Amino acid sequence: MPLVIAMDGPSGSGKSSASKGVARALGLRYLDTGAMYRAMTWWMLRNGVPVGDAEAVAARAADPVIVSGTDPDAPSISVDGQDVSDPIRTREVTNAVSAVSAVPAVRARLVALQREIMADGGIVVEGRDIGTVVAPDAPVKVYLTASEEVRAARRAKDLAADPGASVTVTQAEQARRDRLDSTRKASPLAKAADAQEIDSTELGLAEVIEAVVRLAKEQE
Repeated sequence: MPLVIAMDGPSGSGKSSASKGVARALGLRYLDTGAMYRAMTWWMLRNGVPVGDAEAVAARAADPVIVSGTDPDAPSISVDGQDVSDPIRTREVTNAVSAVSAVPAVRARLVALQREIMADGGIVVEGRDIGTVVAPDAPVKVYLTASEEVRAARRAKDLAADPGASVTVTQAEQARRDRLDSTRKASPLAKAADAQEIDSTELGLAEVIEAVVRLAKEQE
């Protein structure tokens, strides 16, 4: 069976950077499932679908064509043939993605796509429900976390071009998203019972990558 490394955790914990680094170190593919939910959300907003209306979102969930690249050195995401790597990272999308990703029809469609991609070979998959729902049999499961303050500072840095994205504002928006993601009925953010938790608050990126690579090699 191909090696699947499931990387779960809240926003700002360092999942993306760590997952790409692990994929490079082990010669694996990389999949950002969060980008897929962001792409769906971006499409809903662009097409005037009220993201707070679960029925309206469910009715359009099958419409967008979402394609995810798996190269850790050049990850990509497109919707209907358009590269949306940048627009899906805006605060507008960030603040709406929890509502869209909570819709069961959205999760069912994207989980099916994620599993199709995983079936093609070894891969590092990051998200919020990888170890619990998408790949519960993954031999390596990691739950990456960090303090709220550190996560907010990291996220605010990513949004430096947005003058409204102060650390304080970002932390408040992040806390709201954490609450929504961890309390939704459909595949809530949760640590798998057999996942190894890594707190990245005081760790550098290289240390996190090394820790995950070590876990993967223990499975060889």
